[in-house]
Amino acid sequence: MTADVEARSGQPVVDALVKVLDLEAIEVNIFRGRSPQVSHQRVFGGQVAGQALVAAGRTVDADRAVHSLHSYFIRPGDPKVPIVYTVERARDGRSFSIRRVTAIQHGEPIFVLAASFQLRQGGIDHQAPMPDVPLPDELPTLEERYAGYDEVAAWFEQVPRPFELRYVDDPPWVQRSHGPRGDGPHRIWLRADGRLPDDPLIHVCALTFASDLTLVETVLVHHGLAIGLDPVVTASLDHAMWFHRPFRADEWFLYDMASPSASGGRGLAMGKIFALDGRHIVSVVQEAMLRVPTV
Repeated sequence: MTADVEARSGQPVVDALVKVLDLEAIEVNIFRGRSPQVSHQRVFGGQVAGQALVAAGRTVDADRAVHSLHSYFIRPGDPKVPIVYTVERARDGRSFSIRRVTAIQHGEPIFVLAASFQLRQGGIDHQAPMPDVPLPDELPTLEERYAGYDEVAAWFEQVPRPFELRYVDDPPWVQRSHGPRGDGPHRIWLRADGRLPDDPLIHVCALTFASDLTLVETVLVHHGLAIGLDPVVTASLDHAMWFHRPFRADEWFLYDMASPSASGGRGLAMGKIFALDGRHIVSVVQEAMLRVPTV
């Protein structure tokens, strides 16, 4: 598919996502972001990470693209009030720019992010191959996947979904019926369910939003658990990303995830993201808090 992305049913929801990522500049290096008015008790982690990256990117020359971010979630975000993002311009070198962003609500930091931007350069190039998996058009839709699972359907249908998902492997609510499984990948095709603006920063920030959607699932499926069906409490603790090659977030990308370890009330998940043409475009690592009742 080319940059001419066809209109899709989720365009209004995608437009709402773009609006959420369009921060208000209220002073030099200070921005304000708002949350969509949904029933969540806390701000979705991917949202605050995406908004923080927008704030950082707005202070960097357009010819420098983000190549990595490292972040920590400090406190739950309150979706009822705006989030203020303050940006520290740590360094602008000949090739790299470093920014530190703090997200603030009620006078306290809820999230911190450090991002590095690089002037485009050539050099050596290699990557691991993309997994051999069915293409998204060969897989059931999300609606087909949750048909017959009333609790899961009720949860998905009350939450706006700016991204279209196609599970390669059985989704968690199906795997749950089989019980705990051994080590294995958790793979999903995703794309923004509509056309995004051509601004590369929007695509990077939209994918940052999407990267937090399914990582915790990767840990839970090892134990036969599914969010929404089991009494598990989860929260992202940190999130790191490396952006390797250009992409559009409104074209299909494969999220190939695995969890190498869970212990001490925490679970680690790692992901590689591939474009439809096989290019490895992004790497992701996240640790999450996991509280699972044992009685």
